[in-house]
Amino acid sequence: MKLFKGNIIYTKNKESFEIMENGFILEENGHVQDIGLDLVEKYPETEVVDYSGHLLIPGFVDLHFHAVQYGNLGIGLDEELLDWLNTYTFKEEEKFSDLPYAESIFKEAIKDIIQSGTTRIVFFSSIHEGATRLLIDLCEKHNLSAYVGKVNMDRNASEGLIESPKASYEITKRLVEETEQAIITPRFVPSCTKDLMTSLGELAQKGYPVQTHISETENEIEWVKSLHPEAKNYLDVYDQCGLVTDRTILAHCVFCTDDEKEVIKYRGAYVAHCPAANFNLTSGIMNVKDYINKGIKVGLGTDVGAGNTPSIRNIIVESIKMSKVNQMMHRDKDVLSFSEAFYLATKGGGSYFGNVGSFEVGYEFDLLVIKPDDLSLSRGINCLEQLQRFVYAGHNDMIIESYCQGKKLKAY
Repeated sequence: MKLFKGNIIYTKNKESFEIMENGFILEENGHVQDIGLDLVEKYPETEVVDYSGHLLIPGFVDLHFHAVQYGNLGIGLDEELLDWLNTYTFKEEEKFSDLPYAESIFKEAIKDIIQSGTTRIVFFSSIHEGATRLLIDLCEKHNLSAYVGKVNMDRNASEGLIESPKASYEITKRLVEETEQAIITPRFVPSCTKDLMTSLGELAQKGYPVQTHISETENEIEWVKSLHPEAKNYLDVYDQCGLVTDRTILAHCVFCTDDEKEVIKYRGAYVAHCPAANFNLTSGIMNVKDYINKGIKVGLGTDVGAGNTPSIRNIIVESIKMSKVNQMMHRDKDVLSFSEAFYLATKGGGSYFGNVGSFEVGYEFDLLVIKPDDLSLSRGINCLEQLQRFVYAGHNDMIIESYCQGKKLKAY
């Protein structure tokens, strides 16, 4: 049991911040047991971890990251999605049959992720079982809480990434049954036959987690229509196969229709908003406020490597910028507020992992300790302004400690 002291900021709800200067969080067994101003008197024998003058915020949550694309970070972003996949991405992912190569990329990615303040993450790996298991092991070694997906692909990819439906399913089944970190991962409809998706859907209906892509670009949507004229829309292909559940993450959702949004909400699925990738590949402007206003569960994703940064702090800014661009294009649309974007980066995405992303009693203890920059301190700005400055204009060196479930994350 420990008491952590500092200037505490978090979001119970998306509308506002909870701020407690010189407050205390009581941690025991990786969970928040109490929070308040007078906890030293209440727990007089408890060790105090003193971060006075520092911001204490929840760890960041990344719902969408392609670990196998980290080596291509920033490369080829003049292309649009489908050309980018064929020209750069598939060629890189083929290399992950080589485990030493995979380990070299994964180690650098994990180091960058932890230094950026992410404590929970959902990974796409490659089609390879060995690389997927390796990534799971590395996350555990570094105390990074993660889901890791062996990608499923049995059509419309490079020759080295095409699997048989049976083998793809059997590897996935083995992984999800043997490790809690594994997640069912059909890449997207164009790369998976109906037979493969149906078999994966049978697994999903047993309660296993799922992640995939949907409606990232208009060309992609037209492709799905041509492949599946029997479906009402893009989401309906997944839904017919049993892949849309309350444990499903749908990355992008830039062009989802109102009918699709209704099903997403009804099924309780999550949306991973990835604005940096959408900007980089000129995919489209997602109206994230519409999803939030409809009561759909939304978190943020870096979408490395279409996204050019592993930092959710930067994605908070990109999500607000995209919302403002949307309002400039459509003046009747609402803008995502700072508290809303911070909520998506912590409690919104964190709820996929359970009680994660807040300092409410009973929540898992995920913590970032932020040292305000000297200019902030010399100017005497308040805690919320210090947080804004860190998010918009800060750097990773300001994160002096990261905890996940009460354990320090190991970046090296």
